[in-house]
Amino acid sequence: MFALLTFAFDNDKDKFEYLYEKYKRLLYKKALEIVKDHALAEDAVAESYMRVYKNIGKIGDPNSPQAVSYLIIIAKNVAINIYNRQKRQIPVDISESNEADTFNLEEEILIKDAAARAMALVGSLKEELRSVFLLKYAYDMNTREIATQLGISENNVTVRLHRAKAKLAKITKGGGQNE
Repeated sequence: MFALLTFAFDNDKDKFEYLYEKYKRLLYKKALEIVKDHALAEDAVAESYMRVYKNIGKIGDPNSPQAVSYLIIIAKNVAINIYNRQKRQIPVDISESNEADTFNLEEEILIKDAAARAMALVGSLKEELRSVFLLKYAYDMNTREIATQLGISENNVTVRLHRAKAKLAKITKGGGQNE
């Protein structure tokens, strides 16, 4: 799919290929959590990598936590955009089935809407809080792993998690915007 992309420098091409091979499954998983559809998740990953291609110069070390966070944030934002586009287009089922329909469209829409709102709330956090929060709750990493990944102390991880939770609680109670 990306064979036709041209790069100004060979190291950019190598970096892009490395990022694609190493993180495509992770980005797919994150997109799938949002859009709940395999084809849409694949579209989100493809669009995400097109954005990465356009901004490849902004990525330093492809193994750095910042690079991973950058990729995940792009993928999640693209997936949310795709989800919102899909949400506006309600499909009509024209099949005639006599079987009992156990699918609850209203419930599914509410679940997807809640997920999108939650992602928007997390997205409103400062980067230092968001990255710790996502590593803890999206990747199920423990405090020591997060500290190692981000190059900060375990105590700092705990403080940032506390601040992120407090900020999210404040926002959900209608008490504030991103500061």
